[in-house]
Amino acid sequence: MSLYEQIADLPVTIESVARRRQTADTTSGFERTTTEYRLSGDGVVGRGEDVTYETADHDALAGTDPIDVEGEWTIDALSDRLDEVDLFHGNPPENETSRNYRRWAVESAALDLALRQREESLGGFLGVEPEPVRFVVSTRLGDPPSTDRVEGLLARNPELEFKLDPTPEWPEAAFETLRETDAVRILDLKGWYEGTDVDVEPDPELYRDVFAAFPAAVVEDPAFTPATGALVEPQADRLSFDYPIDGVESLESLPVEPGWCNVKPSRFGTLESLFETIAYCEREGIELYGGGQFELASGRTAIQTIAALCYPDGPNDVAPRAYNDPDAEPPYPKSPLRPSRDAVGFEF
Repeated sequence: MSLYEQIADLPVTIESVARRRQTADTTSGFERTTTEYRLSGDGVVGRGEDVTYETADHDALAGTDPIDVEGEWTIDALSDRLDEVDLFHGNPPENETSRNYRRWAVESAALDLALRQREESLGGFLGVEPEPVRFVVSTRLGDPPSTDRVEGLLARNPELEFKLDPTPEWPEAAFETLRETDAVRILDLKGWYEGTDVDVEPDPELYRDVFAAFPAAVVEDPAFTPATGALVEPQADRLSFDYPIDGVESLESLPVEPGWCNVKPSRFGTLESLFETIAYCEREGIELYGGGQFELASGRTAIQTIAALCYPDGPNDVAPRAYNDPDAEPPYPKSPLRPSRDAVGFEF
């Protein structure tokens, strides 16, 4: 049985639905807002985090009633019910991808609740032993670009690994310094983003520099344009995709067969799509690692738990929140993260 088939008939009792807003500053220089959905039943609470980036979409929840999903369900039946529910209460999101983010919040909260009602962890229910999770630290070099933060973190922990976002503004010295650290595992070119604050225009010179400076690193989300295609296509074995991936069909429609996939659970919307995609990648020999969305609450432990069960040895972008918190003080947690033996639900 597939992982989804194993959880599809898991019963869950929902007696009430509540929401809790989360807000915090980040090391990337913006204020993050998320909404945690809290489903209650049988004296316990299941939680799932809506990682929609646009604060206005969280603001729009004010004054709206929680969704009507009280009752006795299976995970699969509740998912079918959510097909009929407008989680944005008549206010379309600023970005259509947010529909998946909010759907993930509710479905992951339901699975968390179902497992807590059984007093089991996800791994325990599936019969899979969670393993320590290797993680990388995702950070930007700032404006103007500087390697100071990377060097500062390595001075405290020489074993840290990194996921970085190259831009055309990176000076040659930054490439040289970062290459010498031998600590960069993923470079995210963000070539598929459109209309966001993190868009990076496809630049053949940047792509050429990245591929040459980091010959063993995973390169994520390169764009395929007339100017970059000839550079990108020969690198397929070490290419990874994140932004466009929300299910098996999106992987099959890529211009190349990639060697890697960044699994951000919230992008998939449903538990079924998430677990189907993980199974597809395993069948096709596509290496996996987990990705994060600046989660502030239960969403972070959920992505760590899935990584521990499905791809613990990947360069997982699921670092503890201290690495995103500008007010956090060292010492910071070290990789790998070790799961708790007392965890229940989606706890890590």
